[in-house]
Amino acid sequence: MKKIKAIIEKGNDGLYSIYLPDVLGMYGTGETEAEAKEALLEAVDSAKEYVEETGMWGDYVVFKSDFEFDYRYDLSGFFKSYSFFDVSALAGRLGLNASLLRRYKSGISKAETKQKEKIEQGIHNLANELSAVKF
Repeated sequence: MKKIKAIIEKGNDGLYSIYLPDVLGMYGTGETEAEAKEALLEAVDSAKEYVEETGMWGDYVVFKSDFEFDYRYDLSGFFKSYSFFDVSALAGRLGLNASLLRRYKSGISKAETKQKEKIEQGIHNLANELSAVKF
């Protein structure tokens, strides 16, 4: 099954947006992440109906075979969605410069692939530790 990258963002207005970087103009928005995912699916269904009628697949050829979305956050959107993280404390935990992580959070700076991987792995490690907590 083909995976199509879908980027989740959360705007300053509180709305979620999900777009497909490899399919121009294909996106969904909503008040929740789930609503944005549903809107994206509706947009894909509409696009598929149109191209099946016209035969003009263009960029939508990715929808011709079975696929699933590979949902990913942009860093700024992640921190807006999970705003309870203390960015300075998380930076210390991940071995990153706190000021730099705050710039990623605000969207002022964009992280390189290696830096994103380090942040992602650190958050996954933290999640694994938290999942083992018992009271």
